[in-house]
Amino acid sequence: QVQLVESGGGLVQAGGSLRLSCAASGSIFKINAMGWYRQAPGKQRELVATITRGGSTNYADSVKGRFTISRDNAKNTVYLQMNSLKPEDTAVYHCAADLPVGDFWGQGTQVTVSS
Repeated sequence: QVQLVESGGGLVQAGGSLRLSCAASGSIFKINAMGWYRQAPGKQRELVATITRGGSTNYADSVKGRFTISRDNAKNTVYLQMNSLKPEDTAVYHCAADLPVGDFWGQGTQVTVSS
């Protein structure tokens, strides 16, 4: 089992920046990869970015060049640095961990970008 706690969401103007954090606890040694997903009202959840245990990253086309996913293994924390935010980035952002037994999700943190 893995527990994930997100933080760092909030309200920001278009063009601004936010950094989300996801602190993992529990069976963290079993985590294969971690990622950030988001869900806007009335829309399906979508992938934002992922990072593997080896540090390989993957991004949705809509956030490439603006968002950066990183990890601090000493703190068991994954970050999502979000720059040049746009109103269409408004969503609940969820952290997820991929383990052999399945996926685990955090409760989510709201990001609202005003125009």
